[in-house]
Formats: sequence, C-alpha cells, structure tokens
Amino acid sequence: MAGDDPISRLEETRSRCPPTTARTWPSCANGSPTRRSSFDLAGKERELATLREQSAAPNLWEEPERARRVMRRLAAVEGDLEAAARLQRQLEDLETLNQLALEEDDDSVAGELTQGLAALTTAVDDLEVLALLGGEYDDRDAIVTIHPGAGGTESQDWAEMLWRMLVRWAERRGFKVTVNDYQEGDEAGIKSVTLTVEGPRAYGLTSAEAGTHRLVRISPFDQAKRRHTSFAAVDVIPVLDAEDAPEIDDADLRIDIYRSSGPGGQGVNTTDSAVRITHLPTGIVVAVQNERSQLANKTIALKILAARLAERARRAREAQLQALRGDRGEIAFGNQIRSYVLQPYQLVKDHRTGVETGNVQAVLDGDLDQFVAAELRRRATDRGAAGSSPGREP
Repeated sequence: MAGDDPISRLEETRSRCPPTTARTWPSCANGSPTRRSSFDLAGKERELATLREQSAAPNLWEEPERARRVMRRLAAVEGDLEAAARLQRQLEDLETLNQLALEEDDDSVAGELTQGLAALTTAVDDLEVLALLGGEYDDRDAIVTIHPGAGGTESQDWAEMLWRMLVRWAERRGFKVTVNDYQEGDEAGIKSVTLTVEGPRAYGLTSAEAGTHRLVRISPFDQAKRRHTSFAAVDVIPVLDAEDAPEIDDADLRIDIYRSSGPGGQGVNTTDSAVRITHLPTGIVVAVQNERSQLANKTIALKILAARLAERARRAREAQLQALRGDRGEIAFGNQIRSYVLQPYQLVKDHRTGVETGNVQAVLDGDLDQFVAAELRRRATDRGAAGSSPGREP
C-alpha cells in the first residue's frame, strides 16, 4: 500500500531506527522482512463513502435487516479509520518530539520516545489484526458455548475458569457479554454456559478461541494433591440476521418451559420463564433462562437455534467439499488447541501457532490478545498459501 499511511510510516520508522541524541537509546529490532501492512486505508475510505451514501438513503429502513447490516459495517469502518487517524497523530507527535530532541541536543526524552514507540507498535499490531477479519460473518456478534469434557468435577471447574477468562478478555475489548444459559456443576464449576458476545467483529475475534482447551494442575479436589489433566471445549458461532437464518418448521420443535436457575437478575427464579427448545430432526437443544420474560427467552433461544443449524449445515458442506476437518472430535488429549500448565512448571502454549508464555495467571485473567492475533495471522497465511497452490481451482 502507499507509504503515507501511519502503519507504513511506522514500519519505516522501526526499520531505520531514527537517530536521537541519547547515547543510551536502545537499538530497535527491524520488523520481519516479510511483514507487510494489510490495512487498506484508501479502500476503507472508499467503502466509507459508499456506506454513508447507503445509510442516507430515504428507503434504507424499508428492509430492517439490510439496514442493520449497513449501519453495523459503517460503524466498524468509521472505527477503523478513526483508529488509523489516532495512530497518525501519535506518530507525528513522536516524530516532532524526536526532532526537538535532536535540535536541542536533549537526551532526556529517550525513555519517553522508546515507550511511545512501543505503545504505538502494539496499537498498529492490533489494527492489522482487525484488518485480517474479512470473512462473511467476522463482523457479527458471537454465540459462545463452553462445556467440560470427561472428568467430572475437575473438568467442570476448568470449564468455569475458561468462562471467566473469556468474559474478562471480551470485557477488556469493550464487548458486551450476556449469559443466556448457565448449568451449574454437581459439586463445583459448570456443566455448560452459553453467552452472547456483542461488539465490533466479535465473532471474528472470538472464533480464535474455539476448540478444546487442556489444563494441567494439582487438583484442589484431590486430597492426595495429585496432578490432574482436565479438558473443556469452546464452541463459537455467529449471530445471524433474519434473512441469513435457515427456516425452522414449528412442527420440528418441542418447547419446554421450566423455572430458571443459576446466576441471574433479581427475580429470575420466581417464575417459570426459562425456555428449552429441542429441534427434533437434529436433536439440537437450546436453553435460555436469562430474561424474566418467557417470550424474550424463546426469541433468544430461536435465534441461537438458527445459528447452530446454520453452523451445522456449513460444517456438512465443508465435509462434503474438502473432507478435511469433520467433527471437532473428543474433548480429550490430542485434540487440544492450547495447554495451560500450572504444575510442575508454569506455561500456556497454543499448539496451532506455537505462541507461549509463562505468565499463566495473566492469561487466565483474560490476557488473550497475543494468542488471538497469532491464530488470525495463521489463518490468513493458510488462506494465502491455499489460494496460491498450483492447480487449485478458483
């Protein structure tokens, strides 16, 4: 892309390490020689003009679903461009500060420049990760389901830890998280939890966490203090607009009403408002109990059911065309995407990308961005390699 945008300029700044008067200025490592910016600033500006024209059309809301799509995309593109403009201003401020330091032979600002450049680099990396999210549903909200593997209380406790980790990560990114259904474990933890994560590109980002997660630790439930291995799975599907959702025949549904249980707002357990919908042809079951209104719970349950049916159909199509992925497989050893080792050493390692860290507590507290970014870059690389394979059909 053109070299006048903030991302390209920062790449140039990092590669040439501009001089300063400070003799203690650390030598900065050049970026990867194969790394290029994927943030198409000019393309986003053209898209913004088109979206603004569409949003101003007097008949926009005659098709509410299309209107919501346009407005959602408009907000995302405006956010990207505002982020790029903010980075531009930050980079200009750093360049000005560096120039003043050179002119005045002042080495006292070296630390400030180093810190500012590091913060700017992190922000640019995050913006480039967002630029990788161009999939059909990446800009949608996400439905996340977490459930334990075999292992009883151990795995149920691990599933609850995963739930809290993902919620903390989502809230750090400014996403809204709503618990739709919660099934408490027998002694501790959870049997399952279903969440809706709402925010810009929620599905695209959250999808990087889908898969089986493995925990190794000294069990708090084992009196002999032995080391245990537990597994839990995270499923992520996009929230669909009405026109994208598959048609559901009422005759294929069994709807049960029951009393809510588990976490909820004041009065959540006082009425029979929880709804469980079973799709008879597929056996898919969706339960929602978060809202006080039975009708509201039913509406959310039908939306989740539609998303799961669409995901089921998508996986069936993939299996027919590629015969590569198939089912997720057993929630057990050999299928994990990431391992969290608390004993005998401290390490979190993502087996898809090789990214690892010894700061396990930070990860469990929601510090997942490095793993999410690496996985999205891996997917983009795989797509690029597949697209350039000789003999591959278009």
